[in-house]
Amino acid sequence: MRESIAQKKVRARSIYRILSKTYPNVRCELNYKTPFQLLVATVLSAQCTDKRVNQTTPALFKKYPNPKKMAEADIKDIQRLVKSTGFYRAKAKNIKLLSNKIITDFDGMVPNELLHLITLPGVGRKTANVVLGHAFAVPGITVDTHFGRLSRRFGWSKSLDPVKVEFEVGELISRKEWTNLSQRLIWHGRRVCHSRKPACGVCPIAKYCPSYGVGEMDLVKARAMVKSEEDFK
Repeated sequence: MRESIAQKKVRARSIYRILSKTYPNVRCELNYKTPFQLLVATVLSAQCTDKRVNQTTPALFKKYPNPKKMAEADIKDIQRLVKSTGFYRAKAKNIKLLSNKIITDFDGMVPNELLHLITLPGVGRKTANVVLGHAFAVPGITVDTHFGRLSRRFGWSKSLDPVKVEFEVGELISRKEWTNLSQRLIWHGRRVCHSRKPACGVCPIAKYCPSYGVGEMDLVKARAMVKSEEDFK
């Protein structure tokens, strides 16, 4: 039987209530002190773990803590400092260019509007929404690989297009919860609903998930697959 939009909203909100209880104290897992540092850390996190980024940024931010310092930096030194995050040449180039643009176009301040943020080199909607949600308390949906995967498994969206997923899921959950929704789906995707084989047997939202059963159902095996918070520090 085809699920109506109204039924999908009810089920989505039931899932979200459980995720809110399961992960009550969600936070951005990237370490930062300023909007600029969060922006740079998020750029570095592309195709890299947050754990690795957090190991990399202390030295980078100690030397280049703000847009002015970063814009004046030698590109080769930035490359050296971010090399461990992968794709370091492109990332270093974008970090230096976005720092310059923040200086020239935004008076040295990271903009707090999506349309301005996405004009920065290396910054798309995903990165912009991370910065808006966590640095400026502006609700935004961050469609990373975890969010997209879980949205499809939950039956919230069928699309592989992150922008379509963002707007389709945004219709199901209250706007004020978008930032926390993003973080809770990312946490659940990292800890339980893994890409290759989810730990279905211990999933707290099993009764609301149309994909329940695609992963490990044995309780002992499923429990062993669950990652803890320590795995991401």
